[in-house]
Amino acid sequence: MAVKNFNPVTPSRRHMAVLDYAAVITTDKPEKSLVKGKKSSGGRNNYGRTTTRFRGAGNKRRYRMIDFVRAKEGVPAKVVSIEYDPNRTANIALLSYADGEKAYILAPVGLKVGDVVMNGPKAELKPGNSMKLRDIPVGINICCIELQPGNGAKLVRSAGQVATLRGKEETYAQIKLPSGEVRMLHLNCRAMIGQIGNLERMNVKLGKAGKKRYMGFRPHVRGVAMNPVDHPMGGGEGRTSGGGHPVSPWGVLAKGKRTRNPKKTSKNFIVERRKK
Repeated sequence: MAVKNFNPVTPSRRHMAVLDYAAVITTDKPEKSLVKGKKSSGGRNNYGRTTTRFRGAGNKRRYRMIDFVRAKEGVPAKVVSIEYDPNRTANIALLSYADGEKAYILAPVGLKVGDVVMNGPKAELKPGNSMKLRDIPVGINICCIELQPGNGAKLVRSAGQVATLRGKEETYAQIKLPSGEVRMLHLNCRAMIGQIGNLERMNVKLGKAGKKRYMGFRPHVRGVAMNPVDHPMGGGEGRTSGGGHPVSPWGVLAKGKRTRNPKKTSKNFIVERRKK
């Protein structure tokens, strides 16, 4: 997918860079049966309290229901279209199974309209096919990985992301994740072969603050610009940086402090921690 730049007719256009979807996206209308409404939370929970700051407004989106479980084994499916999804960085592919059922999956690199994909142990080792880790050879690039068998893909789902199956021992496989962390996952967990597509996504430049607002993000106010009542780093005469180490509004160190709970049992499945 190519990146499109603009003539600097306005200050925002000067540095703006967008993706040229015409070469990849085959339709602009999603499958009606796989779309549902999505209500914006504005960063609030069910009590109406702000749990994520600086969120709100943004363009209205409809949610595309993605099949992250891929439990339909042994039935070939044809790729009908490659579509844009406003809810994620990756593109999605619409599959039509031989029995008539339709489903969305994340589109990996190399998947095209007309390709046939399949789930299960009999599937080939080609992008888009999904199978259990026990059926995938060591050294293969994978994505859309389950954390627990049958729970649906939770890891490696963003544009351009890829993990590697590093080894197998007894009932567990070692996966090297994009962060550098090496984690043990059960061999019955499913994964998709290949790398998530839309690699050029990292080269997109919004160009203006308004585009960030369309995405549902409100202006992020710095702590040192606030009053002492609002932030630990606020206040002071003149332009002061606070005097202490950078912290969150609740006093937690912001740079480098490990916040993972040491009592979390999943720490036993981490073979190597991620690099900073």
